[in-house]
Amino acid sequence: MNQLPKHKQLILFDGVCNLCNNTVQFVIKHDKKNKFMFAPLQGKAGQEIISKYNIDTAKTDSILLYSEENGLKVKSTAALYIAKDLGFPSALLTIFLIIPAFIRNWVYDFIAKNRYKWYGKKEACMIPTPELKSKFLE
Repeated sequence: MNQLPKHKQLILFDGVCNLCNNTVQFVIKHDKKNKFMFAPLQGKAGQEIISKYNIDTAKTDSILLYSEENGLKVKSTAALYIAKDLGFPSALLTIFLIIPAFIRNWVYDFIAKNRYKWYGKKEACMIPTPELKSKFLE
């Protein structure tokens, strides 16, 4: 991923999922340290990382967290590491890292599996506004 600045983390998200898009909007609003950049899983950067890490998108298809230093985090671990960098009160969610990943991911997968039914789906990926364009790859 040569497009990602060294000090940034890349959040890959399902670009057509309303829940995922709302989550991205939440992260942008609370990312006071400007640590995160974004790209849809369906885009070039997303496909590059999926290929590099041999991700099975049938099993992991909603949010991934990538950085040069820490590699790739998936599912609940990705979500909790994102929350950690958003400061108080979101960072309090990291307490859930003490729960084994297989239990956290069972809950995460249940939500991910039902996200279109519960929150709906867009026809196309979100188009960032001009002022947010610098936070998105591609």
